[in-house]
Amino acid sequence: MSGVSLAVPAVPGSEPDRTTTPTPNSAKRHRQTPPATGGTVMGSLRLIELQLVAFIMVFSASGLVPLLDLIFPAFATAYIIALSRLAFPAHGKTSESLEIFQGSRFFRVYVIVGTTVGLFLPLAYILGGFARGDEHAVRSATPHLFLLSFQILTENIISGLSLFSPPVRALVPLIYTVRRIFVDLDWIKDVWINKTLPANAALQDVAWHWFGRVLSIANLTYFSINLFGFLLPRFLPRAFERYFKARDEVRAKMAEDKHSAAMNDSQHSDKKAN
Repeated sequence: MSGVSLAVPAVPGSEPDRTTTPTPNSAKRHRQTPPATGGTVMGSLRLIELQLVAFIMVFSASGLVPLLDLIFPAFATAYIIALSRLAFPAHGKTSESLEIFQGSRFFRVYVIVGTTVGLFLPLAYILGGFARGDEHAVRSATPHLFLLSFQILTENIISGLSLFSPPVRALVPLIYTVRRIFVDLDWIKDVWINKTLPANAALQDVAWHWFGRVLSIANLTYFSINLFGFLLPRFLPRAFERYFKARDEVRAKMAEDKHSAAMNDSQHSDKKAN
């Protein structure tokens, strides 16, 4: 959701040390090394996310999502595929790892916080709205969760495919985050302006009301920071850097092969002339 599937290894503990050349002994030591706790947490987190996606999409498509937000994933998918074919095609089968940004432990905590604020708490809010008969709360938060579920699904599908180049994969969380910020603004408007409590409301109703308000602000804050503090200044430039570096290496290799072939042809011609 903040680019988690594209920013850390897909398999816990599978990231090799790129600073040394692998040897049989080092490979054996690597196999004997237990997976890092952070990687295990991230792998479990993705599994939980995918399990929730199916559940979210079922009730999100039940007339609670505006038409524009229903169409948006189809547009985003078509645009991503077009970019991967026309603007930023992958440079064949590269040997580089597929993750774009290798996050630190702090980054993993940051992602877990975002998953809690952006996925788990809104899901609890919507389920609580169903239980309380609060249709307004359900309708306000469902578009956010609907778009986030599509983002998670898209990230997990393309994160392990070499068919998509780093810039295309990096644009997935960026595109969805930009759209979801506007959806979160509508959510804030719904719970802060369009919804009021009666003066004699019970304490639990007041707590529920403020839970929705704080949650909407928290989501807008987190994903705004994610967009302007991580995706744009760090994640996207890193993706383009890796893409153009790989492209230059491929072109240099092709030029070298072409030059070698020309030299071989020239030597072959000289031998025939002699």
